[in-house]
Amino acid sequence: MLYLLRHGQTEWSESGQHTGRTDIDLTPDGEAGARKAGELLRHLRGDRPAVVLSSPRTRAVRTAELAGLTVDEVTEDLAEWDYGDYEGLTTPQIRETVPDWTVWTHPCPNGETAAAITERAAKVVARVREIGQDVVLIGHGHFSRVLISAWIGQSAEFGVHFGLEPAGVSILGDERGVPQIERLNIPAYGETHA
Repeated sequence: MLYLLRHGQTEWSESGQHTGRTDIDLTPDGEAGARKAGELLRHLRGDRPAVVLSSPRTRAVRTAELAGLTVDEVTEDLAEWDYGDYEGLTTPQIRETVPDWTVWTHPCPNGETAAAITERAAKVVARVREIGQDVVLIGHGHFSRVLISAWIGQSAEFGVHFGLEPAGVSILGDERGVPQIERLNIPAYGETHA
């Protein structure tokens, strides 16, 4: 079973700013959400052992810590999409110069391409399948959406179909050998999302 945990809320996730390489701390609400996500994971997983991998960004590592997870490995493979020149900008700001821009349909100048992030996600999926036990990945919104797409054999652009809130948990598995999204964007205990 693969469990995805998106990092808790940050000021930029709240404002809609694209946060790839920038290291930014969790807000107090983000810290509370990470703790609640840990409770949710313990409820969902029980005491089964798991391999825990995290993005190296502070917001992901801190989410793992607050969730009570012991990270086995920190890896750039789980880093957020590299937005290049659009780092720190919101979609409305980008659309001032590139009408109808989305990360799913347009390039990020000097950033990561959809093909590159699809390849990176496929690499993570292959590694997870080789581990042979439960895996918990702590990462980011856009990359996790691409990873879910890769899990079911789709490219990065398919990620537009999935929504992931800060500190939300998703579960990926298989049904008789067919990749499956078992649960998507489960809010941390006590959290409600509009």
